Amino acid sequence: MSKPVVVCAADIGHLPETQAVLEDAFDVRYVEPTEQSLAQELPDAEAYFASLHVRLTAELMALAPKLRAAATPSTGLDHIDFDAAEERNIAVLGLKDDRTLLDRITATAELTWTLLLACARRIPEAVEHSRKGIWARDALRGRQIAYKTLGILGCGRLGAIVADYGRAFRMRVIGCDRRNVQLPDVEMVSFERLLRESDILTIHIHLTPENRRLIGPDQFAMMKDGAVLINTSRGAILDEEALVGALESGKLSAAGLDVIEGEWREDLSQHPLIAYERMHPNLIITPHLGGVTYESQEMAYKAAAEKLVAFFHP
Repeated sequence: MSKPVVVCAADIGHLPETQAVLEDAFDVRYVEPTEQSLAQELPDAEAYFASLHVRLTAELMALAPKLRAAATPSTGLDHIDFDAAEERNIAVLGLKDDRTLLDRITATAELTWTLLLACARRIPEAVEHSRKGIWARDALRGRQIAYKTLGILGCGRLGAIVADYGRAFRMRVIGCDRRNVQLPDVEMVSFERLLRESDILTIHIHLTPENRRLIGPDQFAMMKDGAVLINTSRGAILDEEALVGALESGKLSAAGLDVIEGEWREDLSQHPLIAYERMHPNLIITPHLGGVTYESQEMAYKAAAEKLVAFFHP
């Protein structure tokens, strides 16, 4: 009996256990994470193993009449057109609700803290200066974060981990969540208070239609002068034009982003935020590295592969 065909756009060459899970159950077709490659291979596919580098669009799904399920080794789903998948009765298998697994994956929280410290201490600028032999220490004066207020928007798994880091660095930690959440030594406040009181605001909420561009001109205006913003969630939670304005005016002293809206653009170098970053040291962008560690990928990719197998072999 032939195996179901799965198109795998994810790079799993360094994950032999994940490869074994997929190849034992499927006829695996490995492809580059591009729309062109998917368009060529999806017509024969019954399953899809996603990459965050390419979006599974309604147009691509229309080319895949046999497609029954799409698995993604992530909690966010904005790289898959979820509405189109529902219309076509394609199951979307993510990791959002796998709390036991996710509690062991701290990589995104660790990157959040890396960006926070890089912004506060102007690390990219300092490295660039040292590479040029410039030792002008006082020109790179940063900020101590101890005893400052850390605001956490979204106090789920990642928010709770970041709160632990904040307390370890002797910060006052406040949080905001739409649910009735309580974290040790974290004062829960309204969204408006979170904006007004945070010296450093970090975002850990899922992207939904309701919170798309949740933080825009009015919200930036509420924030402290010289505040720092960190986003390792999803780019579309921010109004990116308003973010540039806040950075240019000095309303924000710095921002650290691991995500931007439109990460799948072919002209990514011309993205307004990347164009701004090239010319201004108060914006640091990493290319969606949150979950990209050997340890986190080993756990997440294998779990997603096992979900796909379980769907076809309940």
